Amino acid sequence: MSTTIGRPAAVDQAAVSARAAERGYAPGIGDTLLKVYLGLFFFVLFAPIAIMVAAAFNAYPSPSITVWQGFTLKWFAAIFADARMMTGLFNSLLIACGVIAIAIPLGLAGALLLTRLESRANGILYTILVAPIMIPGIVLGVTTMIFWRDAFGVDAGLFTAMMAQTAFIASYCLLMFMARLARQDRSLDEAAADLGATPFFTFRRVTLPFLAPTIGMASVLAFLQSIENFPTTFFAIGPDYTLVTEIASRMRFGLSPMINAIGVIFIVVTVIAALVWASGRIRAERQNRADG
Repeated sequence: MSTTIGRPAAVDQAAVSARAAERGYAPGIGDTLLKVYLGLFFFVLFAPIAIMVAAAFNAYPSPSITVWQGFTLKWFAAIFADARMMTGLFNSLLIACGVIAIAIPLGLAGALLLTRLESRANGILYTILVAPIMIPGIVLGVTTMIFWRDAFGVDAGLFTAMMAQTAFIASYCLLMFMARLARQDRSLDEAAADLGATPFFTFRRVTLPFLAPTIGMASVLAFLQSIENFPTTFFAIGPDYTLVTEIASRMRFGLSPMINAIGVIFIVVTVIAALVWASGRIRAERQNRADG
């Protein structure tokens, strides 16, 4: 049915509401359903986190909020008094830093290759470089450990865990860099070349600053992926251990609220890092507008 030209918007809205009522649709039912869905979504998402946080401050020796024995901070103190937990945390941070140092250059190199190289082999190269994401973590861990042991005589440990994680984390970084490079204005590179700039100078002064925000985000992603990874790390690390593998090994003897306390610390650190990053972006945008 066509709408009469010049008819007031209120009349049109009333007609739409009347037709919806005739078909059994109550006004605003879509908004209500959306609110209910969002409420359920956030409840399912944040309720377990809220329970975990509350249990971290409960004096009860097992993670619980139904049995409350008083507010305490002893589980946080127990983390720093646990030598294996602290060693596992140090190992996790060491591996994460190594993964960032290797995965970022590898992902960036692969992204530059795929976006700059005009060849019919791009599809094959893309499939090969992204394939580690699809490989199960157990397979990556075992094959990496066997490769470095048999080919170079390197025993399973922190290094093999680092290389196993890098194998798939570099692929995530590659996808992020490719998405960023797809929005780059290539005429800037051409202008730099016309002015006599070398390819390295163009990369350092044009491409690299353009990729700086993505490098930061890819580094954060690589860090978080490395810290929380379990299957790949477990099968590649041998006799060593990280924070995650140590927590998993202790689950055989029952859970401790200390695990909840570790989760709270990670949440706080993540929120602080997100706020710092967001504030930095806001300041940068304000500076760009002021300079413009």
